[in-house]
Amino acid sequence: MADFTVGQYLATRLEQIGLKHYFMVPGDYNLVLLDELLENKNVEQIGCCNELNAAYAAEGYARVNGAAAVLTTFNVGAYSALNVWPAPTPNGCR
Repeated sequence: MADFTVGQYLATRLEQIGLKHYFMVPGDYNLVLLDELLENKNVEQIGCCNELNAAYAAEGYARVNGAAAVLTTFNVGAYSALNVWPAPTPNGCR
């Protein structure tokens, strides 16, 4: 069996799809994951002040780079990040 964690696997996959950055809001339930992601020096962590801002930053990043990642805790903050999903595109569709 392989000797790696979910955080190490996720960091490797983010790197493999071409992401150089990911957006995050630290919280009690994701601190261990964020620490594990920091071990991969090829993907940079960008801290945001709240989940909505992180999601909008990721939306802009994805429009430029084709993909993005946001890491939040669960519950109200994650629901706030979902408000970005229906953001319109220049041609009006996704």
